[in-house]
Amino acid sequence: MSENNDKLERKLSARHMKMIALGGTIGVGLFMGAKSTIGWTGPSVLLDYAIAGLFLYLIMRALGEMLYVHPVTGSFSQFASEYLHPVFGYLTAWSNVFQYIVVGISEVIAIGTYMQFWWPHLPTWLPGIIAIVFLCIANLVSVSAFGELEYWFALVKVVTIIAMIIIGLVIIIFGFNGIHPTGISNIWSHGFFANGFKGFFFALAIVIASYQGIELIGVTAGEAENPKQTLVKAIQDTIGRILIFYIGAIFVILSIYPWDKISQIGSPFVETFSQVGITAAASIINFVVVTAALSGSNSGIYSASRMEFLLSEEGQLPKVFKKLNRHGVPYVSVISISAGILIGLFLNVLLPIFFPSANQIFVYVYSSSVLPGMVPWVVILVSQIRFRKQHPEELVNHPFKMPLSPISNYITLIFLAITLVFMFINSSTRIPLIIGIFFLLIMTILYFVKFNKNNK
Repeated sequence: MSENNDKLERKLSARHMKMIALGGTIGVGLFMGAKSTIGWTGPSVLLDYAIAGLFLYLIMRALGEMLYVHPVTGSFSQFASEYLHPVFGYLTAWSNVFQYIVVGISEVIAIGTYMQFWWPHLPTWLPGIIAIVFLCIANLVSVSAFGELEYWFALVKVVTIIAMIIIGLVIIIFGFNGIHPTGISNIWSHGFFANGFKGFFFALAIVIASYQGIELIGVTAGEAENPKQTLVKAIQDTIGRILIFYIGAIFVILSIYPWDKISQIGSPFVETFSQVGITAAASIINFVVVTAALSGSNSGIYSASRMEFLLSEEGQLPKVFKKLNRHGVPYVSVISISAGILIGLFLNVLLPIFFPSANQIFVYVYSSSVLPGMVPWVVILVSQIRFRKQHPEELVNHPFKMPLSPISNYITLIFLAITLVFMFINSSTRIPLIIGIFFLLIMTILYFVKFNKNNK
């Protein structure tokens, strides 16, 4: 491949940016995982999503304030190096790579499982391999090809959720097809807090994980057309839409079905579509979750490859990782991330053959991406405080300031810390949290052994 340029190209439009942020956040977790969060805490999960969404809005505003002045690729990693210490930039970049390789592996494994809905005897690894090859090629073609693909992946999810909300509201208000109007009394009549405040905070950790990926908009900054206007518009629109989609969909589910009966009905999305006479509901939702898994993998390859590009620019990976093809794509990074996901897919198939307990190990590893996924958020909040101190002149006519900073920064950091404490208390999330801590410790030691002398 030829390398005709040495900079990433700005080919992502506002349309792409909005859908990339939406697609990165609205994933399989909403379609397949809603029952889990509802089971933890009942209807109060609506508060979980609303509270987490508020703090995510503040994190994105902090990022937006800095991006408006410095719209760079891998933004939060670069901000961490500049405003905190290079070790935090290093940790942020590698946390992003770790998170998206792990997420990518889980998504392509899920694709194989979902495809068995139509072809029960199909080997689960085959659709995964096809998906990785397809997404790798799409990411290599150009950044606009990635953006266009992610746009349509995200659009499928968004249209499905909107249809679900509209159909649900019709059932709630008017009834349909012989079904009497359900009203919304199911939200409180069977208990609002299912397992008390402990269950509420346990569910909060799962909800926080479902929002991970929203910071992807910061990775795209270096490849956005008209970045100042594009980024501000994308951040403003995305948060509101995510809250509407998550809270709206779960509000409809909780209104139609008593929360303590949801575990008995299969997928609430399938059941809701079926109730209005859509006989192909199961196939439709299965298609949507396949699309959601492809979207998660697509975003992961893009984001992690740009972080490898950034690490290479900083001299923390070999220079080959920042080589660009004639379309301005860091092709070595894209191929290496795709290969990492592919290796994980093979290990998932092979290890359980030799080590029966390996399946449990993989579950822990997948879940361990939650803490590394929170690293960019912490870095964004602290970097923005330092940014304000170092660049007061940039804030004079700044149109997109972080609200109530730095108080809002500290409150958000406390909220994230409380979430981690309850992750440790909860036996289901304790081991994944510890794995994430070990990953960050190992990468920190590696940085100071290999790179700190050069930085000094």
